Amino acid sequence: MTQDTTQNAADTTETEPILGGRSAKYFTLGCKLNFAETAAMEQRLASAGVRRASNTEPADICVVNTCSVTEVADSKCRQAIHKLVRQNPGAVVVVTGCYAQLKPKEVAAIDGVSFLLGQNDKADIAKRIAIYINKVKESSEKNDSQESPTTSADSFVPSCARGERTRFFLKVQDGCNYFCTYCTIPFARGRSRNGSIESLVQQARDAAAQGGREIVLTGVNIGDFGRTTGESFLDLLKALDKVEGISRYRISSIEPNLLTDEVLQFCTSSRAFMPHFHIPLQAGSDEVLRLMHRRYDTAFFRDKINQVKSLLPDAFIGVDVIVGTRGETAELFSQSLAFVESLPVSQLHVFPYSERPGTAALRIAHSVSPQEKHRRCNLLIDISNSKLAAFYESFIGQERTVLVEHSSTNGVYHGFTDNYIRVELRSTRPDLDNQLQNCRLAGWNDSRNALIAEIK
Repeated sequence: MTQDTTQNAADTTETEPILGGRSAKYFTLGCKLNFAETAAMEQRLASAGVRRASNTEPADICVVNTCSVTEVADSKCRQAIHKLVRQNPGAVVVVTGCYAQLKPKEVAAIDGVSFLLGQNDKADIAKRIAIYINKVKESSEKNDSQESPTTSADSFVPSCARGERTRFFLKVQDGCNYFCTYCTIPFARGRSRNGSIESLVQQARDAAAQGGREIVLTGVNIGDFGRTTGESFLDLLKALDKVEGISRYRISSIEPNLLTDEVLQFCTSSRAFMPHFHIPLQAGSDEVLRLMHRRYDTAFFRDKINQVKSLLPDAFIGVDVIVGTRGETAELFSQSLAFVESLPVSQLHVFPYSERPGTAALRIAHSVSPQEKHRRCNLLIDISNSKLAAFYESFIGQERTVLVEHSSTNGVYHGFTDNYIRVELRSTRPDLDNQLQNCRLAGWNDSRNALIAEIK
């Protein structure tokens, strides 16, 4: 039975004398779930007296939350670790996340890494650092105290954190049971598991009490919610929708076969769930989807997209596509390109396929050269740019509600509409941060990466 892992007050008290007054830096790669978990680890360290270091000062503690979805991700993780070690001499360097979980020996061998923190241990980061510091004091040799992460990833570690953003990220689920042929997530994060609806609703209430207005639901396969508690994703949405103080929810990513008719109907009539969906496609060819072991075909996917647009015509729909996977011949890619171009979606998130050790995809014979992957990526990125521009332009002149984000530049604010259009506002008002404003969308900003919003 999967357990919720929480840090109790005693753990925090024990670490305060050792960690109090220290500073930390954080570096995160990968998905929104990783960023949410990093923010939660920062909160746990802050409770133990650790402050965030400025960019210019050396930190006492460095936390690197890694991704391993591609070889490029692995390389970026190594570069980040080397840079932090170099810029923060003598720091306790803690590495966690998928790269550390999948390749612990490789990560532990990087000069300057103090210890690895397993997926199950993120809630105990303050305690683990305190234990490490004590061991170093006793041994006087840093490397003698190095530890590897636990090999299992079977606990659900809660996370609801804002970090540096306006919106909160609520982790509702972790792990995956799907075992798509190209993916290492089940090995890195374990099987699907989740917190209880009761505990997640309480975390949403806590976020509201801290001034949160918007929550993004995160996880690895969030539509699979309920496996460990006997509850359903639909029941979770209904319970969260009742939390007072939270004006907006967004579903970060959901498999097309798990975006059920009932879930869609609820989002259509709900108080707070926004017209915004991120739905992984991965390939627009039935043969490639079969090779990937995906649980739908292109006809099902098209019907799902059309259903979303029928129920919520203004909805923003983002779609993931992997390019150049094993078995994707030139003909199959042409099919995929034509299918994706025909879909009424708002944006594509395009990823070149990267071979991952231990995955079933390595048994598929046909491989695609790096140069061809690059060419195919660019074709899809061009389609994405055109779709995003067309989606934005279709709302120029309309009024939408915008959640204004904390401004880092005097007089210039940014935010997102309910249907995820990025906007730019110019105002001298000091009271706009984290406020919902009714705005008219007036046209592109100078950088053409947002629409100008005029407060009504």
